[in-house]
Amino acid sequence: MALLILGLLLWWGGHLFKRLAPEMRASMGSGGRGVVALVLVAGVALMVIGYRSAESFDLALVPPFLKHINNLLVLVAIYFMSPGPHKGALFHKMRHPMLTGFKLWAAAHLLVNWDPASFVLFGGLLAWAVAEVIVINRAEPDWQPGPKGAIAKDGMFLAASIVLMGVIGYVHGIVGPSPFGG
Repeated sequence: MALLILGLLLWWGGHLFKRLAPEMRASMGSGGRGVVALVLVAGVALMVIGYRSAESFDLALVPPFLKHINNLLVLVAIYFMSPGPHKGALFHKMRHPMLTGFKLWAAAHLLVNWDPASFVLFGGLLAWAVAEVIVINRAEPDWQPGPKGAIAKDGMFLAASIVLMGVIGYVHGIVGPSPFGG
């Protein structure tokens, strides 16, 4: 569990570094991007290793219907993480679609993973996404939405999200439990 927590701390630190220590980040110049990227990659690696090596036990039985809610939320999360909200008509006024998608993804995983390691991982990532939105909104309060796109773009990115959900679900089933059952 220590590796998982260390990975989360690196993830948080790498993402919040620019906002919490802007002078230090600025003094690093463009080379700072590489350092931050390495910190984030190390964080993800430690989260994966820590999560997979954590002793796992379910704290309760997960109701089967939550798997369907999880899959729907993950599909919506994939859409929000796509360019669709910026280029389409439906969500062009949404300020943080990618972070909204990330929060939905984390919350969806909390619905179906009732073990301590999952609570730490997905709860920690959900808390990070909430904190990130707060920090960004405070640092940049004068945000304006971009121009409204076409509804056809929403449809195109929704279709792409459905295909991507299938691919992700297939790979997820190879490396872990299948999100589609069976």
